[in-house]
Parts: sequence; structure tokens; C-alpha cells
Amino acid sequence: MAKKKEKLVDLKPEKITDEQLNKIQTIVSNINKAQMEIGRYEAGKHTLLHTVQSLQGELKVVQDELEKDYGTVNVNIETGAIQYPDNEQADKKN
Repeated sequence: MAKKKEKLVDLKPEKITDEQLNKIQTIVSNINKAQMEIGRYEAGKHTLLHTVQSLQGELKVVQDELEKDYGTVNVNIETGAIQYPDNEQADKKN
């Protein structure tokens, strides 16, 4: 006499609940939004870094002009006062 095989019913759930799905989707959406915002900040940072580099180049041009006019000196950027190196006069070439 042959035994009949009983069909096993798989009791594992096939889907998560709608509430769990919505929670995950909301979190993932917020992560994506935050990453997009970081990307915007990084793009702005990149632009600002180029601006700073350009301004540093402009400052170098002015510093070179001042060195040509006054020699190697320090200039107070608040007052414009020239500070010559210790016990030296400007090596200005006229």
C-alpha cells in the first residue's frame, strides 16, 4: 500500500505589508533627496573653488605690481600702510 504524499503549504509571507512598504519608500525617497541636495552643494562648492582660484590669480597680479613699484614689502590691507623689512628701505627702481 502506497502512502499519499501530503502537499506542504508554504507559510512564508510573499509580501511585506503596505505600511512597511510605504515606510521604506519614504525613507529611500528622503535619502535620494538628501543625496541630490549634497550634489547641488558640491556643484556650488566646485564653482566657488574656481572663483577663489581666479581671485587669487588677480591678487597675485596686484602683488607683483606692488612689488615692482615698492620692492618687497608688507602692506596693511586695512590702511594701505607699507611696512618695509627691518632696517631696509624699499628697493624701488625709478
